[in-house]
Amino acid sequence: MRFPVNQGRMRKPSPAEPDQMKTTPGLHHITAISGPAQENLDFYAGVLGMRLVKKSVNQDDPGTYHLFYADAEGHPGTDLTFFPWAQMAPARDGFGLSTEVSLAVPPGSLVFWSKRLQRYGVAVGAAETRFGEHVLPLVDPHGMRVALVESASSLGRPFTPWEGSPVPPEQQIRGLESARMAEASVEVSAAFLQDGMGFRYLGEENGWHRYSVGEGRSGQYVDVRDMSGARRGAWGTGSIHHLAWRVDDDGHQAEVRQSVTAAGAHPTQVIDRFWFKSVYFKEPGGVLFELATDGPGFAVDEDPAHFSETLVLPSWLEQERAAIEAVVPKLTMPHAA
Repeated sequence: MRFPVNQGRMRKPSPAEPDQMKTTPGLHHITAISGPAQENLDFYAGVLGMRLVKKSVNQDDPGTYHLFYADAEGHPGTDLTFFPWAQMAPARDGFGLSTEVSLAVPPGSLVFWSKRLQRYGVAVGAAETRFGEHVLPLVDPHGMRVALVESASSLGRPFTPWEGSPVPPEQQIRGLESARMAEASVEVSAAFLQDGMGFRYLGEENGWHRYSVGEGRSGQYVDVRDMSGARRGAWGTGSIHHLAWRVDDDGHQAEVRQSVTAAGAHPTQVIDRFWFKSVYFKEPGGVLFELATDGPGFAVDEDPAHFSETLVLPSWLEQERAAIEAVVPKLTMPHAA
């Protein structure tokens, strides 16, 4: 597989370049691998206060849950999802993986979040400043790195607070802020992001190179770091499985699919995930990407007022419902929620 390589410093596109292709509006969802499903639910719904908007199964491994957490309506870009593969070994750090997911919280809310997380015994790191924003890093119960980012630009994005959350509406997580990626070559991965997906270079800080689509607001950027001296990382519990990027519809998806193919990737055919349509491919460093359509959305099979009250299966798995329900563990919503 051959990808274009930029020589020297990261290429900064000319102002005319973004108009040459219709880029993604930003992150659609991020999917990770967790340990036991109940522990995952207790943390993301009970501690972080996100809404479980869809309780389904991994369509390629129907004996495993696929749990979707988001805002109250499941807006694209607010969605963090998990495959609870508790039998897997822990993730192995290294290049070729996305290494952290960051979640947007309102400005001024990190004092609230620090106290809440400490009360629940969450492993919290020292507060940081990244590219001018206040950040609180933490580790979830199964080892995944998460960062809460006080994001002023998140206030302008679609968001519906969840009334059933244990977190007050004015402090709730507003969606995906960004992700971090560890790469064997920042230049090679950067060339693909820019040439294949229309990202632009924003700058560097402490070894992290920031790339964005659009205006580089909340949910529109990633941070990339060179780890060429490290070993290749491996999926496991606590790792991010893939980063999904938004596309408006089938036509937009086909356009971006063609662009990443021209840049050297080998995307799959379109796969119908029922709530959206997906195309998967690896960027040159090995991080798995997805192009996911905004629609039809999570309300296509459930009333939003009753999201996740039952196990939802795509139509082609309904005939297997009894067998699936016998295998997946029963889940109980956290008392705090």
